[in-house]
Amino acid sequence: MTSERLSADPHPWQIHLVDDDAAFRRSLVFLLESMGWDAVGHACANDYLGDGLIHVEHTGCLLLDVRMPGMSGLELQQTLLAREIQLPIVFLTGHGDVELAVQAMKNGAFDFLEKPFKDQRLLDIVSAALRQREAERAVHARSRQASDRLARLSPREAEVARLVARGLPNKLVARELGISEKTVHIHRQHVMEKAEIGSAAELARLMLSSDPTALD
Repeated sequence: MTSERLSADPHPWQIHLVDDDAAFRRSLVFLLESMGWDAVGHACANDYLGDGLIHVEHTGCLLLDVRMPGMSGLELQQTLLAREIQLPIVFLTGHGDVELAVQAMKNGAFDFLEKPFKDQRLLDIVSAALRQREAERAVHARSRQASDRLARLSPREAEVARLVARGLPNKLVARELGISEKTVHIHRQHVMEKAEIGSAAELARLMLSSDPTALD
């Protein structure tokens, strides 16, 4: 492996740089570390796949050279997409590579920079990518928490919860499920207690946070 790490300064996110130009790679890693970020450089896509993916949960963004020996940056992007790994990717392009960068953007890349670029421009883009990653993590965390709370429900309670969240009164829930209104009332109380909520509106928000299609 030919990866560099210039600092062990703790930070919630790592920035991974994949570029075959050793001098450029070291310079960029140094710049990123000077901002207090944990940056790791890789000489090629295979080095990243062998080492960087171990830390994918902690990766804030990925900086990729478009053209590299072996697997190109675009091919690495496709490999990650095939593995359902979604990260903010910033492509670093040489002269004449803008068309390739545009294709990368169509495939979901966060942004691209044409070399040579100003340091501040790179830092601004990385900051924006990290903010997006943080926002995505917050959404995922809320989704996991919502799923955990809903997992406490019994199958029947889950059926009642879905209908209540869709706005049906107890009487219609009872008719839909073929049970008594009193039983619906009991299940509804259990749902509210187990899910730690106090209203049908909160229940709807919780279910949509867990699964955006839950109430379709």
